[in-house]
Amino acid sequence: MKIAKIKKIADRIVKKCRVDNPRHFKLAGHDPAETFGLSTDIEDVKAILAQGIARITELQQRLFAHGQWAVLIVLQGMDTAGKDGVVKHVMSGINPQGCEVHAFKAPSAEELAHDFLWRTDKDVPERGRIGIFNRSHYEEVLVVRVHPDILKRQNLPPSATGKDIWKNRFKEIRAFERHLTRNGTLVLKFHLRISKEEQRKRFLARLEEPFKRWKFSMNDIAERGRWDDYMAAYQNMIRETSTDYAPWYVVPADHKHVAWVVVSAAIIEALDKLKLEYPKVTGKALKELKEYERMLKAEERH
Repeated sequence: MKIAKIKKIADRIVKKCRVDNPRHFKLAGHDPAETFGLSTDIEDVKAILAQGIARITELQQRLFAHGQWAVLIVLQGMDTAGKDGVVKHVMSGINPQGCEVHAFKAPSAEELAHDFLWRTDKDVPERGRIGIFNRSHYEEVLVVRVHPDILKRQNLPPSATGKDIWKNRFKEIRAFERHLTRNGTLVLKFHLRISKEEQRKRFLARLEEPFKRWKFSMNDIAERGRWDDYMAAYQNMIRETSTDYAPWYVVPADHKHVAWVVVSAAIIEALDKLKLEYPKVTGKALKELKEYERMLKAEERH
């Protein structure tokens, strides 16, 4: 498949997934099984995936050399939505030295003793690097919202837990992400949208395969029982925090390889807009390099 054709496909897909009008956003309007005309057979889209991986590899090198931008990729989704798979397949070509993955589990006692942004803020990537948050600060308006008992364990003063708590947290998240973007961090956020039926199938696959059973816990079933609460929380979260400087992408995840194509295409589109260039060596430094080059070539003749 020609690169031009792949780019055309990617541009069309990204536009449909990016939430540009959050005020009227409805989660139900995004089909988890959408394929955007791509084949449901992974073999048929390997060329697109390969081109995406190769382009991200090149852009990461430019990002590191350019040194003025960092990239923060946020992955949120229900259990089995494929967050680990995105990290494994979309980012498979990048240099591990330029990337860090942080998987945020249940908060520790130390984390609970700080403000809700503290544990993610300290892991924001430095310029020149890519940071991936497998779950993130958004757990504080998802899991905590669905499970109010968690909020009680945060031991907050009454003034911080009133009726405006979620409105205030959304405001603080927007301000946090605005601060990051103003200081050279590109923020890309992906909600991997899986259907309840596909989650059921993936849970069964874990239970039926001995080497996958370790991934399963009874808490997964308890969370599944709160599906509608989570969908409402996700919809509200995206409405309140998808911005022009830190947009949400709602990624259909029932077909894993379609999700990989969408995420890679969105990353490429965003990085391309940064106009990343390798530093140019000029003047005295260039003359010195030319002299070193001459000296090294001269060694070959002796």
